Amino acid sequence: MAGTNSSEIRIAGVGRLYVAPADTKVPTTFSTDPSTDWATGWKNLGFTNGEGVTFSKKDKLEPVDVWQAVSPVHFVYSDRDLTLKFSLLQFNEDTLPFFMGGGQVDAVANSTGVYKYDIADRPYADVRALGLEFTDVRASDGSTVTYRFGIPRGQVTAADDIKLARKSPAQLGITYTAMAAADGSALASFVMKDAAYAAS
Repeated sequence: MAGTNSSEIRIAGVGRLYVAPADTKVPTTFSTDPSTDWATGWKNLGFTNGEGVTFSKKDKLEPVDVWQAVSPVHFVYSDRDLTLKFSLLQFNEDTLPFFMGGGQVDAVANSTGVYKYDIADRPYADVRALGLEFTDVRASDGSTVTYRFGIPRGQVTAADDIKLARKSPAQLGITYTAMAAADGSALASFVMKDAAYAAS
């Protein structure tokens, strides 16, 4: 709806992050239990720090200059970066390999409750799907709206330093960047259960 409408303001009050094999689609079914909706192929990455997720879309345009004008007469799109930045607080068999760039955690032979994760001597491509969900309460009527955002193909392109300290939890800071699919399908998708998008 055009014009001022406080019910269309969104605050990501409670959110979750999920990871899945590449090309897994973001769910479009909304039930009362999000874990059921995300059950097929997706793994919940658990707690993130209080800053949530930073969404960034940066397009690079190259100007077309001509002799007859001081200003550009056209722009050519040369690059698009779509990234999500967040910090995971849980260390487990899903989060540590995701942060480190692939591989797996294995049980140590002849030991009980001992596990090992090897960091490769060189980086490898670790393409995965990433999903995000958050809920908010509409100011107008108190109803809940849910937003989902899914990237079918992408990988961790930057990892923050892990600080081990006495007064704060260790964090796995991640920058995840979307990758184009070979078939030309969408780079990412929003799925919303939100009446604000209904045609008026």
